[in-house]
Amino acid sequence: MSEEPNIQSQPGYLTTSIGWGVIHLFAKVRPGTDGQAIVNVVKEACDDDHQVITFAVFGHKADVGFLLLGPDLWRLRRVQTGLQRAGLDIVDSYVSMTELSEYAAGVPDAVKQARLYPQLPPHGKNLVCFYPMSRKREGHANWYALDFDKRTELMYEHGTSGRNFAGRIIQLVTGSSGVDDYEWGVTLFGVSLDDLKAVVYTLRFDEASAIYGDFGPFYTGLIDDVRTVVERVIP
Repeated sequence: MSEEPNIQSQPGYLTTSIGWGVIHLFAKVRPGTDGQAIVNVVKEACDDDHQVITFAVFGHKADVGFLLLGPDLWRLRRVQTGLQRAGLDIVDSYVSMTELSEYAAGVPDAVKQARLYPQLPPHGKNLVCFYPMSRKREGHANWYALDFDKRTELMYEHGTSGRNFAGRIIQLVTGSSGVDDYEWGVTLFGVSLDDLKAVVYTLRFDEASAIYGDFGPFYTGLIDDVRTVVERVIP
């Protein structure tokens, strides 16, 4: 019996050394946008490793959003091309990768695996909020001038605040230093808008955010299967 081919050695396959690539895409519907083509692109992209989460976006910044993640970066890029060919206008995007924080050395292996190879969306969490963020490097608020122990202390406080929302909010933090404008992408999954609002508001009082946090634009939407989203956002 022949061995299974090593996909990572095949032409056109590009991956990260650990974890998965992640692309957030935000798009507006244009006249002539082909809903069935969007459905086909998403369904063809998904397999055991590659995921595409589709959501209808609230507000004027976009109509529909896509969270793409998986090991094959070219495959993720082809999804973007396919959505554009289907007539969507990509108005914003964010590129990052799943990662383990330098402050997460002591977490259980199961937690590490869930952060590097998440299965999304979390069951029962049909609301999503995404925003990018960085740590400040200015005057008295230079995160990177702090020693590691101090940064660890502040992140522990931050994590303690977040655990108050256990069961209500699932968080995915992906790294983007050097590959996009901010240093991390934060994706929150929840049941209600109240919880999304409450967790962001609460965590901003932590020193790690109040003094050192720099936030980008927020996108919020309703997650559903791609066909349902398409039917509801395309007139």
